[in-house]
Amino acid sequence: MKIDHPYLMFLGDAPDQLAAKTAIGIADWRPQWCKGQLRLTGCQADLGLPDMTIAEAKAAGVRTLVLGVANRGGIIGPAWMETLLAALDAGMDIANGLHTRLTTIPELVERAREKGCSMFDVRHFDGTLPVGNGEKRPGKRALAVGTDCSVGKMYTTLAIEAELKKRGQKATFRATGQTGIFIAGEGISVDAVISDFISGAVETIAPANEPDHWDVIEGQGSLSHASFAGVSMGLLHGAQADALVICHEPTRTHMRGLPGYKVPDLKTTMELNLTHARLTNPDCKVVGIAINTKALDEAAATRLLADVAAEFGLPCVDPVRTGVAPIVDKLLEI
Repeated sequence: MKIDHPYLMFLGDAPDQLAAKTAIGIADWRPQWCKGQLRLTGCQADLGLPDMTIAEAKAAGVRTLVLGVANRGGIIGPAWMETLLAALDAGMDIANGLHTRLTTIPELVERAREKGCSMFDVRHFDGTLPVGNGEKRPGKRALAVGTDCSVGKMYTTLAIEAELKKRGQKATFRATGQTGIFIAGEGISVDAVISDFISGAVETIAPANEPDHWDVIEGQGSLSHASFAGVSMGLLHGAQADALVICHEPTRTHMRGLPGYKVPDLKTTMELNLTHARLTNPDCKVVGIAINTKALDEAAATRLLADVAAEFGLPCVDPVRTGVAPIVDKLLEI
């Protein structure tokens, strides 16, 4: 799969900034690829990129319209069709990270064929995967886990990979979600894998490696999320992680999309994840905590990070605000 850039980031009718997390992640980590954004009426997300029509994007050299919305259920809404067809008419490819496949929509398939355009459904893996076996394999692996969905697991792992490489260490970010795949250029979106093969998919993307090589594996979901715990469990078993990083968003009052479920505390999250991670690696340990402090001012963020670090005796960072150097220090002790 080769997706051509530059990109036009399609935000559709995203109801809030978090619903556009795919586009935000790509714009943050691959800004040189992103020419502009296209928002429909009612969109409440903004990447800070120039707003463009399809015609303006085409004139600016855009090659691919990227569906940058991560809505609940991963659906392509009817309100988007006019824009998607216009992109194909302009000769653009379309890249999609949602559960709904572009290739299951006949009107889009026919128009893409007529115009000679490609459509990429990056969330779907059509190859053959093994069932996980849990057998010990060489190399080192770190996995981000979280108290909830959308708390910064991808940003944390990308930042850890970057810090390891900065220090001359062997490290590879392993993408397990659609945004990570757009950024890394490869990976498997494990939430679209048949459940029996999730752990096998993780063993496939983070295989045996050199003893001093770190696979930094992007986490998904949360063991405490009633909707998405299954994919989190498969990741824990397949990663066979030597190290876990706990990710958290401190202002969240309930699990995302589930008002009746409270966000678990950090201690509970650590214990729950370690219990299941140690099935396939009895030596797994938590090496740090990554907190998304974006909603806090500088003083409150600094105080919170210090308090959590003191409470647990572990490095506590915000990957964007402070960087992840203290967590990498702990990784390199393993």
